[in-house]
Amino acid sequence: MISTQQIIYCVNPDCTNPINPLGESVCASCETPLVHRYLWASGSLASAISPRTKVLDRYEVITQQVWLDTQPGLAPTVPEELPTAVMPYLRLYTERLHLPEVYGFVHSEEASADDILLLENVPIDERGNLYPSIAQGWEQATAVRQVYWLWQILQLWKPLSELGVAHSLLIPDNVRSHGWCVRLLELHQTPDTQKPSLQDLAQCWQPWIASVNTPVSPELENIVQQMCSTEAQLEIISTQLNALLLSAAAELPLTLQVAGATDIGPELRHNEDNCYPMTASDFNDAVMPRLTIVCDGIGGHQGGEVASQLAVQSLKLQIRALLTEVAEQTELIPPDLFQSQLEASLRVVNNVISACNDEQNRQGRERMATTLVMAVQVPQRVPTTSGCQSDNAHELYLAHIGDSRAYWITSNYCQLLTVDDIVATREVRSARSLYRSALESIDATALTQALGIKDAEFLHIAIKRLILEEDGVLLLCSDGLSDHNLVEKSWPDYVIPVLAGEISVEDALSNWINLANEKNGHDNTAVVMTLCRVSREYLVPVTPSLLSEELEEPEEPEAPEELEAPEELEAPEELVEESTLAESSQALLDLDLTLDNSPESPIPIPTTVKPPSRRKPVVLIGGLLAVVVGGTSLGLFALLQFRPQAFSQLCRQLPPRMQLLCPERK
Repeated sequence: MISTQQIIYCVNPDCTNPINPLGESVCASCETPLVHRYLWASGSLASAISPRTKVLDRYEVITQQVWLDTQPGLAPTVPEELPTAVMPYLRLYTERLHLPEVYGFVHSEEASADDILLLENVPIDERGNLYPSIAQGWEQATAVRQVYWLWQILQLWKPLSELGVAHSLLIPDNVRSHGWCVRLLELHQTPDTQKPSLQDLAQCWQPWIASVNTPVSPELENIVQQMCSTEAQLEIISTQLNALLLSAAAELPLTLQVAGATDIGPELRHNEDNCYPMTASDFNDAVMPRLTIVCDGIGGHQGGEVASQLAVQSLKLQIRALLTEVAEQTELIPPDLFQSQLEASLRVVNNVISACNDEQNRQGRERMATTLVMAVQVPQRVPTTSGCQSDNAHELYLAHIGDSRAYWITSNYCQLLTVDDIVATREVRSARSLYRSALESIDATALTQALGIKDAEFLHIAIKRLILEEDGVLLLCSDGLSDHNLVEKSWPDYVIPVLAGEISVEDALSNWINLANEKNGHDNTAVVMTLCRVSREYLVPVTPSLLSEELEEPEEPEAPEELEAPEELEAPEELVEESTLAESSQALLDLDLTLDNSPESPIPIPTTVKPPSRRKPVVLIGGLLAVVVGGTSLGLFALLQFRPQAFSQLCRQLPPRMQLLCPERK
């Protein structure tokens, strides 16, 4: 049916006159913001439908295969039994930053034709225009962004291959760019007669790389040549591309400005939220401004408050030790190794909170726990593409458990970086339901995991790595702010003035909290903002005190003799056992929260260039694991002093060799 008038309906079910002309921003009748939900209509049948056609008297065809749902308040049509074609979308839901989601279906009346699949969360802007393809944006992109795009594609290669949709990455028009982020229009099933290989991916990249000449072009050409070999290995290619990415990013300057705060809310008596930084003393810590944390406690007064505070204080101590070890390395630390260390730290925190619950006989909803979203900016030293030595490779790691969120916001867009651990998400990942259908369940937003509820072996910790290569704001927040998509609706008013230098980060933070209290107000709120600058006009070092050439090594407190950690990890075959310790040992957590008031030693980051290390990667791994072993000794001692019953329980769960670190109780 040809549309004679383009209209859109208000989503307010109580609106007395919901029909509005297309293009309006608010309903003329009730002033509710109008929702413009642009969709991608998949398939050859959809591509044959002309623009300005209205399908089912609901979907307005804007351009070829770009449709607008003019009645977004109504649920889309979904068959009782989901077709197999949508299963990859559901299984890959945690990759929603890069991949679209299934919205609904339009039934085809032709017997030989499939139903039209409607996709949301697609690379389409707020006006219905497709974001440019990688091929279209390649020549205008910076060298670091070019490498970043390729690195993201390579990271998607394995999960998409496992579900038979890697062919999606070989169709140039299907691979789009939303700023730094690679996004796909749709997933294409790999033909049965053809299994995509790295050689196919290399052939797809070759025209892009040959079209421009940048400082990274020779290295990229070399990597592509290796991919063309039948013996090419994904891990080796990924390692080389990662090294090139960090070298290119390190050419840029980097400044970080952080502000954090919590608010009890207008209707509550207790604040279960916690964040880092929050107090004035936090800004003197050695891990500032590289570490930011938001926790939303669960378990009520004297439960959620304790869990969130315990997580923040303990993680600060562990990340400090980890960054100290990173600063001493002269070789790049592989992303998967650093991610495993972050995961180990979070498992330690989880098991200590869980042990406290067991000690106090807390059951069911009485068990204290906390959500967590944490960002760690890792200052690795790296040689740049111009041949200089940089003290920062611009890596940022995000760790996430629960429904607290992280957003990356620039002057042009707001991107949600995390996926909530809630029942609705679990239903989608299990391929039992589409997301919008799952949200109709009464327990759809109930948490499926948090730190401390159960043993760490049942945790699924989401860890993501970003590269800071553009000016932007990293926003961490609890659901007191993020509920009802408040960030997505209001970010321009609260972030663009900060990026323009019109207001300070602290003022913007206060404005966010006021907005949360006004619009949500049903919960505590915790917010941490990090303003990230890589523009050349911002040449102030990230933390000047850490870059002094005359920094002295911090003095470590002497541990009791019986708690001395091994001086050196030995043979490579023992790494498996020590790695298990890093993931399962609850004792690394220092429970003495009064340690937070003691002065902290700075993280040594030498500015002098050291000769390249000849050590093998096992030495690097050993160094990081030594931090875990040493921290375990200190943690056991603290646990013995403050919670002897939990101490005994935790010691029994350590590997036999590490139980030697446990002193006998008198």
